Amino acid sequence: MNRLSTTAIAAALLLAGAAIAAGPAAAATEMRCSHQLPPAHHIAGVIDRWAAEVETLSDGEIDVQVFGADSLVGAKENIVAVAKGNIECAFSVNFQWGKTLPIMNVTVAPFAFSDLDMWRKWPESEAAAFLGDKLRDKGVQNVVWLFQTNSSVFTSKGKPLVKPADFEGMKIRGLVPAFNASLEALGATPVSMPGSEVYQSLATGVIDGGLTDVAAAVARKYYEVQDHFTVVPVISVYFHGYVNPGWYDGLSDKAKAALDEAGKKAAIWAIDAAEEAVAAAPDQLREKGVSVHVATPEENAALEAVMRPAFDTVFNAEDPDAAKLIELIAKIQPKQM
Repeated sequence: MNRLSTTAIAAALLLAGAAIAAGPAAAATEMRCSHQLPPAHHIAGVIDRWAAEVETLSDGEIDVQVFGADSLVGAKENIVAVAKGNIECAFSVNFQWGKTLPIMNVTVAPFAFSDLDMWRKWPESEAAAFLGDKLRDKGVQNVVWLFQTNSSVFTSKGKPLVKPADFEGMKIRGLVPAFNASLEALGATPVSMPGSEVYQSLATGVIDGGLTDVAAAVARKYYEVQDHFTVVPVISVYFHGYVNPGWYDGLSDKAKAALDEAGKKAAIWAIDAAEEAVAAAPDQLREKGVSVHVATPEENAALEAVMRPAFDTVFNAEDPDAAKLIELIAKIQPKQM
């Protein structure tokens, strides 16, 4: 055997030894993410795009598996499932925090948070960081903020809901105690439920009217069970993605950075997708043969005059941190002229 062959064999043996010492390639870290949205919803598309971006930026260290439409865990169980470590990740709409963290509901203050520039500043704001700390205290690590809508619809059958008097005696989808107080001030009876339950509740008469964002009214096919839709900027809604803190703390710095960067990108994607969906949805509803009324500034003002004081009274009493959060949000809100 010549010298060259001997050297080549020795090199091969060294490489083989190094591979054995290093062990097999590390398996990707599983990240099962649950959410309630149907596939046609614009935020469901953003979540899928975010998942792909996390995998790309982490160079495959994280294997993101998205389960939509309540197919892994129900909407009401997502927060607890992540906090307990039953799954790694979930997305919830802000008002699903209910009494557990009432200040998450600040954006459902009637007619208060419709400016999109505020939402573009949100992910890196002091207000978002403040809420992130509060979420960690409740057992989850926030990783992405996804603005959903600043345009909602009140849905009904047989008559439109436009004036405060139109709500009198209506059983209507509710959200959280503070917002429900504003519906009660209109004379309605709110029944709180996640968006995934509203269609069936409308179809069976559990409630008379619905409340959702304009695009969701199309995606969830509310037009099959309601015939009047009033478009009104009554609330702003956001989804947010969060993970189990123990799972997060076990990630490499590279994987954590990937989640951070993907989250910042997805926050902007969500705003762009929401703008497009909100612009298209009223005509999409009209194409289904239902009546669509876009509330006028005067009509909005009449509703706000009744709803907002009732909301503020309950919201400010629910959580001692409410005043602090409102102060931080004021830093990113447009200046009043």
